[in-house]
Amino acid sequence: MFETFTAAPPDAILGLTEAFKKDPNPHKVNLGVGIYKDAQGKTPILQSVKRAEEQILKSETTKNYLPIDGSPEYAAAVQELLFGADHEVISSHRAVTAQAPGGTGGLRVAADFIAKMMPSATVWLSDPTWPNHPSIFKAANLKVAVYPYFDAANNCVNFAAMLDAINKMPAGDVILLHACCHNPTGGDLTVEQWRQVGDAVAARQLLPLIDFAYQGFADGLQADTAGLLEMCRPGSELLVSSSFSKNFGLYNERIGALTLVGSNEAAAQTALSHIKQAIRANFSSPPAHGAAIVTTVLRDPALRAQWEQEVTEMRDRINTMRHLFVETLNEKGVERDFSFIAQQRGMFSFSGLNPEQVKALREKHAVYIVGSGRISVAGMTEDNMDYLCSAIADVLQ
Repeated sequence: MFETFTAAPPDAILGLTEAFKKDPNPHKVNLGVGIYKDAQGKTPILQSVKRAEEQILKSETTKNYLPIDGSPEYAAAVQELLFGADHEVISSHRAVTAQAPGGTGGLRVAADFIAKMMPSATVWLSDPTWPNHPSIFKAANLKVAVYPYFDAANNCVNFAAMLDAINKMPAGDVILLHACCHNPTGGDLTVEQWRQVGDAVAARQLLPLIDFAYQGFADGLQADTAGLLEMCRPGSELLVSSSFSKNFGLYNERIGALTLVGSNEAAAQTALSHIKQAIRANFSSPPAHGAAIVTTVLRDPALRAQWEQEVTEMRDRINTMRHLFVETLNEKGVERDFSFIAQQRGMFSFSGLNPEQVKALREKHAVYIVGSGRISVAGMTEDNMDYLCSAIADVLQ
């Protein structure tokens, strides 16, 4: 039977990494995949993580299964990081959290939950969005539509068009919003714009699904929750998929969460029972190690302080690369205005390079970026910046 199958196309991003690995060019640069790199081009293990693992290895006594929805201690730590320990959604017990294998796992559990409980709902995604978003929701047999988000001509959020689209969405639909560090554009909403989105979402009776993959990588761990907290109004309902791949560097531990906020405690617990059913039919129970690391760090004051400093250092390095990229392009005599990249946040930006230029970068200079022109700023270093900008200057001529 399998001999009759035709091969599926490679993933647009992960397939790019495979091509990069095979490229013999010693100067090759990979700005495709969203993985943080330090100044030496390595993906480090955070010192707070290593110290937490030492504690875990000394104290663990079992490899037994976790509950279907994961560790209760982990759930509590996740909620406090998202909302703040004193937030009303926590004190009223109307937030529930299920551990998931990464942010992607949290999104898929959310998709299965929506498909079962709200089968007629359309899931609205920003245009553009993370390329895996449509696949996740379509795999759960959900209808997907898009709302305008980014003005590529002016390299900024097209907020007027976005708000107009939200005001026309049918009640009962789901709108996916990027909490910060919008992937792939790097363009985020202001606090006032989030307030207007919150008003529109409430008025239209939409269910917000917040994808929170980069907490701490925009303006700070607490500052980056502004959009999420704007959705947390009295009696509000929402879903949050969060990830610790980036801000803990736990990429291969696959540790994330799906948090649901109900209108009251009873509603949240009822919803959780259906989320647990979705998990049971999917991966049954989550892996323990990543959750133990996150819980240990967030509950130990010394480790927490060290981790927060490490997040600050990662954020500052990315923002420094944004400014250095713009400055170096100017030094190379590039006339196109790339100053918008210095104003954006997170690991990604739309470069404005077209598919032909992207292809030329790869074939002539071994610089790998996604066909859409999205670049991973986190892959830039002081050492590769001159070569990178010279390559871009060449293909822009």
